[in-house]
Amino acid sequence: MKKIFSKFGRPAGIGLLLALFLGIAVHLGPAWAQETTADPGPDLSDLSLEELLVVEIDTVYAASSFQQRVTEAPSAVSVITADEIRKYGYRSFADILDSLRGVFITNDRNYDYVNVRGFGLPSDYNNRVLLLVDGIRMNDNIYDSAGIGYGFAVDVDLIERVEFVRGPSSSLYGTSAFFGVISVTTRTGEAINGAEVSGAYGTFDTKKARLTYGRLLDNGIVFRFSWSEYGSKGDEEYYIREYDAPETNYGVAKGRDGQRYSLLSAGLSWKDFQLTGLYYYMRKEVPTAAWEGLFNKDMWTVDNGYHLDLKYEKTYASDLYVMTRINYNGYQYWGDYDYQGTPAWGEDPIVTNDDTAEGRWLFGELQVRKILFEDHSITVGASFQENIQQDQATEYAGADPEEWGVLDSTERSSSWSAYLQDEYAVLEQLRFNAGLRYDWYESFGGITNPRLALIFSPLEQSSFKALYGTAFRSPNAYELYFEDGVTQKVPADLDPETIETYELIYEQYYGKGNQFRTTLGGYIYRVKDLIIQTTDPTDDLIVFANVDEVEASGFEAEAAGKTSGGVEGRVSYLYQENKNKGTKRRLTNSPRHVAKGNLIVPLLPEKLFLGLEEQYISERKTLAGDRTHEVLLTNLTLYGQELLPGFEVSLTVYNLLDATYKDPGASEHALSGIDRIPQDGRAFQGKITYHF
Repeated sequence: MKKIFSKFGRPAGIGLLLALFLGIAVHLGPAWAQETTADPGPDLSDLSLEELLVVEIDTVYAASSFQQRVTEAPSAVSVITADEIRKYGYRSFADILDSLRGVFITNDRNYDYVNVRGFGLPSDYNNRVLLLVDGIRMNDNIYDSAGIGYGFAVDVDLIERVEFVRGPSSSLYGTSAFFGVISVTTRTGEAINGAEVSGAYGTFDTKKARLTYGRLLDNGIVFRFSWSEYGSKGDEEYYIREYDAPETNYGVAKGRDGQRYSLLSAGLSWKDFQLTGLYYYMRKEVPTAAWEGLFNKDMWTVDNGYHLDLKYEKTYASDLYVMTRINYNGYQYWGDYDYQGTPAWGEDPIVTNDDTAEGRWLFGELQVRKILFEDHSITVGASFQENIQQDQATEYAGADPEEWGVLDSTERSSSWSAYLQDEYAVLEQLRFNAGLRYDWYESFGGITNPRLALIFSPLEQSSFKALYGTAFRSPNAYELYFEDGVTQKVPADLDPETIETYELIYEQYYGKGNQFRTTLGGYIYRVKDLIIQTTDPTDDLIVFANVDEVEASGFEAEAAGKTSGGVEGRVSYLYQENKNKGTKRRLTNSPRHVAKGNLIVPLLPEKLFLGLEEQYISERKTLAGDRTHEVLLTNLTLYGQELLPGFEVSLTVYNLLDATYKDPGASEHALSGIDRIPQDGRAFQGKITYHF
């Protein structure tokens, strides 16, 4: 595939691929194309949960903003269900994402970061994926970050399903839908149908409690409330080799790795209206002395946020679908960092940096969809975001601002968009999906992003897809406005990052009930105007700039299935190559090989299950040009349900073989002389849940 594009050029290359697919369709047409007008089939968005369960081929919503079969979606899609979350013992949302094909998670002992198709620059705050919870955009308006770790806005026990739509999706979702869209659907009050209490305990004196209640009332009102509390001491003797000296406690950070979080969620729906509220709070001790902080001294971060969303959604008798929503959102960050002060201030002086950010924003969207001319499913929409507050501040208590720097930035901004999507059933087995979206931002102006997909399905169980799309990421408030006058300044001009992707996918379902499936895919993407931190040689100040371009290509494969005896599992493999176009060097934290295997075995039918998970990651380059070791991680879960009426129990051992491994550090760790971040060894968690 790479040779096709290099020989004919990108526009001609995608044209050749489309022509190839059309040629196949024309050649096979007489065998099946008795009519040229396709039956669009039932609208799956109108089906109940019980009706969806009998649809043999998996369905997905986030790929096109309406329910469709995976084989018809204009993307490569993965779905994780609540049943898998329980049987594999996933503790956090990061654990769930870490199980997906072509994805892996890195951790810097403060936050978790998602790496997609070999791209995952350390400490990018996950701003190149879009995160949705019940359709609500979760990326904040300061760092454009998507929190995926223990501080994720929803307890993993409340998740009904997770859809990961790979590839650029700005044609439908706008900024941050760069490498993909992660869409989370939560359990409804009707599905919960009562009360749940849950408790968990694990390694590092980790404790978690959850209380959930949901119900469908006789008057048609459905409501849900859930509260979760979590606390962990972390590794109380966290060791970093680079600090192994007497004056730094021989590299041991004592009691500096703990964390805790609180989560609240509530939902209320009546007829076509739905009101959702989410709140999260996370505090993490940071043991790495990042940003040249003092090792084994006070360093912590706090992230908290809230989302209040009101949605109206209805399909009228004329098959006209209308969805409109408006939500009010907030995000706050605090960071406390200890630094060495001037000796003249006294014995062992310490300067404390107070770093804060606070954002509030209003988001609104209108979407309309209708089937026209029997074979066109047209979606039109518009959205706006008013950033009411984008404040950032930093100061050093007791220090001279001219020596240490100070920041007090208060900004406001706005953006709006309009989009159009058409899914055209050219023939019964041939679909063409085209989308186009225009976004306007105060910071840089307008940008347009298309998506094209040709999907050929000679059989209901088969699908060949040729995909093309672009996406962008708008410069965020941190990149645009952070300036302390001593170490960092604002950029004179900063353009959005852009990506262009070409992709081929083959999907096949097998067996009675389509219980087995395989997926093969290849892709090429090019990133332009990549935003990174650099140093201005004229004044030696740090500044964000569009300085890099990236070229990458890769191959993905996955096989999954479930036997009549209840054994189920999947295996996947990713091979990818990427490089910085300017330096010709491989990207940091980018493995060539990522392989995964998942297996669920029923030990006692419908009662007791064994879940096994294997994850392999090949070596990765670090900022210093060194390499991390390859790693094989094994997780094992024993899960039981209804062993006693209303009870669920599980016991999970993570990193069963106690593998020793490290993740590449980011620039803030390099400032402290740290190149790689040590990760946890063997750990366990036991959990019990009672439903009544």
